[in-house]
Amino acid sequence: MPFRQLLLPMAVLLWLAGPVLGAQAPSGKWWNNAVIYEIYPRSFQDSNGDGIGDLNGITQRLDYLKDLGVNAIWIGPMYPSPQVDFGYDISDYENVDPQYGTLADFDRLAAEARRHGIRVLLDMVLNHTSDQHPWFKGAAASRSDPRHDWYVWNNGIVDSAGKRQPPNNWVSLFGGSAWQWVPAVNQYYYHEFYRAQPDLNWRNPQVEKAMMDTLRFWLDRGVAGFRLDAITTLFEDAQLRNEPQQPGVNAQGDPVVSRIYTDNLPEVHDVIRRMRTMIDTYPGDRVLIGETYLPDTAELDKWYGGARHDELQLPMDMLVGFTNKLDVAALRSRLLEVQTQVHGSQPMLVFDNHDNVRSWDRYGDGVHNAEIAKIVATLLLTSRATALLYQGEEIGQVTTVPTRVEDVRDPIGITGWPKEKGRDGERTPMQWDASNAQAGFSTNPKTWLPVPPGYKSVNAQSERADPNSLLNWHRELISLRRTNRALATGQMQMLDVQNKKVLSYARVAPGGQKVLVALNMSGETQIVSLDAGNTRPLKTLMTSPAGMPLPKATTAITLPAFGVWVGAQ
Repeated sequence: MPFRQLLLPMAVLLWLAGPVLGAQAPSGKWWNNAVIYEIYPRSFQDSNGDGIGDLNGITQRLDYLKDLGVNAIWIGPMYPSPQVDFGYDISDYENVDPQYGTLADFDRLAAEARRHGIRVLLDMVLNHTSDQHPWFKGAAASRSDPRHDWYVWNNGIVDSAGKRQPPNNWVSLFGGSAWQWVPAVNQYYYHEFYRAQPDLNWRNPQVEKAMMDTLRFWLDRGVAGFRLDAITTLFEDAQLRNEPQQPGVNAQGDPVVSRIYTDNLPEVHDVIRRMRTMIDTYPGDRVLIGETYLPDTAELDKWYGGARHDELQLPMDMLVGFTNKLDVAALRSRLLEVQTQVHGSQPMLVFDNHDNVRSWDRYGDGVHNAEIAKIVATLLLTSRATALLYQGEEIGQVTTVPTRVEDVRDPIGITGWPKEKGRDGERTPMQWDASNAQAGFSTNPKTWLPVPPGYKSVNAQSERADPNSLLNWHRELISLRRTNRALATGQMQMLDVQNKKVLSYARVAPGGQKVLVALNMSGETQIVSLDAGNTRPLKTLMTSPAGMPLPKATTAITLPAFGVWVGAQ
């Protein structure tokens, strides 16, 4: 009997038992109102002193995650990989890279996480494999290989000088042409990302079957679901038409193209519907989360399946969190859209991840960053949405960009330097304490990326002891959203909608219980009207800064610069 079949009865029993995960939304799905915490495994906790984080390190830190209050962890790619793109180039989908541990280590982590009431989600890369994957090695060796058509190949075109060229103008996101020549087969293969990441041919049914089997392998081991990497890029235009070209060049010096023929093609939705049908056969409300950078809410709605609700349960809404400035009107508009224009689906808000400059730096003004970080946290954790936190966001880790090209590890930074410095800055090791120069992340003085110099004051241990810290602000907000009925199940109602300086809203539970939130996004004191439909006195639940004067009226409060008020009525 295959190993996965042996595991299935145990996994079913575990999922039927279910952890205690706090208040749930009316649908009863665990992921409604959940707080999901992204772990970049290389940078979370090193358990064996090699300077690289690993699975046993995550297991060591489960008490911290439980204390923070998260419902689930999303672990970045931990599969065997040449690590050209640090795990997003997978050479074996059904194992663990020795740098991170073993399958036994993963099983122990999953069991311990469950004991802590935390579910485990895995990052799954479906768009491409590593060029070192056995599938691609065979495909690149011979056109007659049974898996040659598992990838996107083309003979190219011959130019007027008789020289062979790529078939079109498609550009890799990592720099240069998206086509790589392979002399052994006299063809180009397509790579949306790095040349070591050849795209799979999702028009071949065998590819879909193989990847569905991979998902089942991990579902049978009890994972709660997947974050689907670059999921909008599964298909490319079958006619290989040139992308429309825009003026100028990008950081790598390549032409700027529109990507209308290489991203968000309609065929991908058929695959996602079949994937959702498959995952729904498993017990325990397994979930599909999508990395969905989309132009507007109408496109986001399609990834839910619109009124059918038959695709991703949680496509990531990047439109709110990557507004990248404290623009009250824009944030209000985007929040209203995702509350009203996705056919009642559950929003998922994201402000930080391993691919972008941290929100501390994107939203901060260089003077009030700590206060602004509490505004961001409040917006994330009190909105009607599943919330994604990225490791270090809760303590205010900053983006630490390399200053020399020889220190860059990220392939985007290597190809794009100096205009594009890469993503190393948001991937530096988690700052746990000041016990050593590695911030408690490792005992090895040569960590895979250097620890930022601010770790002595910005670390989890010191902030846990400070009642006014950003970490404790997150803890209190998460606790409130787990225990307060309005935050757990309430709809969202915008208040004082003409105010250009203060974003305020109510969460209203069935029966009328209300939580009110006011966020002053300006550097001046503001008076905000919080008329939420009744005249009961306002009760303060949380304030920033601490000790802010309490409201004396039933509908209006005074907020200091970058102040936050969370209350009830």
